[in-house]
Amino acid sequence: MTRDTWWVATLGRTLHWARLREREAGTAEVLDHDGALHTYDSEDTARSMLLDADFVEFDGLDEEDALARGFSLDELAPPRADDDAALLPLMTVNLGRDA
Repeated sequence: MTRDTWWVATLGRTLHWARLREREAGTAEVLDHDGALHTYDSEDTARSMLLDADFVEFDGLDEEDALARGFSLDELAPPRADDDAALLPLMTVNLGRDA
């Protein structure tokens, strides 16, 4: 069984998604908005890498945190697609305007 969590980072008016996937064996992988798949020895290591890159876990945001990053939780949800190839174009979002 795997468990996915979604992470966001904003740079100006652009939002980037990253998916952290925890594997059954305790390892983890991160799919970034550029399509690179990074493999880590543990979920903790993957989380540390994401935090170092200024990503925050989407589920941990409240509306105030989201607005400070330039979007509203009501307007944004993690991307969904049938496979990673279809997911990639959805992982970078132009926020366009102030939330």
